[in-house]
Amino acid sequence: MAVKYTTIPTTDLRVHSSEIVNRVAFGDEELVLTRRGKPIAALVSLAALEALHRLEDAEDVADARAAREEIRQHGTLSHEEVKARLGL
Repeated sequence: MAVKYTTIPTTDLRVHSSEIVNRVAFGDEELVLTRRGKPIAALVSLAALEALHRLEDAEDVADARAAREEIRQHGTLSHEEVKARLGL
């Protein structure tokens, strides 16, 4: 399912920057900036950005725990074993 975003041309941002920033900061809107009709950047609230970083951090922790568990179950490989498995 594709997500629909409100898009704003960068030319509008130049003219209406204060209003647009307020929409994002206080209206919890997420806006996509476009140039010549193509999306080039997004404006999101600080709260949304912080939530994104918390999600990324949680994924990193989960990946580290999974790697640690794999090492616990299967042991470690020497540098030479890694190179051999990769065909180096």
